[in-house]
Amino acid sequence: MRTFPVYAPKLIVKHVRIFLKGAIWVADLGRLEFDNGKFVLPRSSLPKVKQAILELNGLLTTQTHQTKTV
Repeated sequence: MRTFPVYAPKLIVKHVRIFLKGAIWVADLGRLEFDNGKFVLPRSSLPKVKQAILELNGLLTTQTHQTKTV
């Protein structure tokens, strides 16, 4: 499990694109799990965690589309 001491979306997305499945720990957000290159939204989570997961998944999809078009 990789630990990120600060919320750095680009670094987190880079890690997820490389490993595709696993878990990370982000300061102030806690443990975030990902599978098949996408973050899994837990059933019960704080609003800031949900917002961060939606943002990260959005970055993942935009980067995936950019690499396919280039």
